[in-house]
Amino acid sequence: MKIKLDENLPSTLVAVLQAAGHDVDTVPGEGIAGASDPQVWAAAQSAGRLLITQDLDFSDVSRFRPGTHHGLVLVRLNNPSRRALYRRILDALELEDSESWKRCFVVVTERKTRVRRP
Repeated sequence: MKIKLDENLPSTLVAVLQAAGHDVDTVPGEGIAGASDPQVWAAAQSAGRLLITQDLDFSDVSRFRPGTHHGLVLVRLNNPSRRALYRRILDALELEDSESWKRCFVVVTERKTRVRRP
């Protein structure tokens, strides 16, 4: 899967996700750290990547309607420590049918993963 990690996620995810066979790019790696949300979104979409973020500016499902983009995963943890984020994102990608998340709006919490499909 083609993934773009937002700058608010642990960079240690990159190597692990790549080892699992994902094509991973990051906002800092692309040189757009600190860029506006529309710029980050445009970069993910132009590259055909699923964006994984914690940024609540991406939480409006009517704005990011399933089927209108390459995929969006919003991670919402009560205690978003680096370790908790790392573990929960890996678990979600490994234990769920993450390949089916293309073109979907996905919300990952501590206890569940909600997928809104086109």
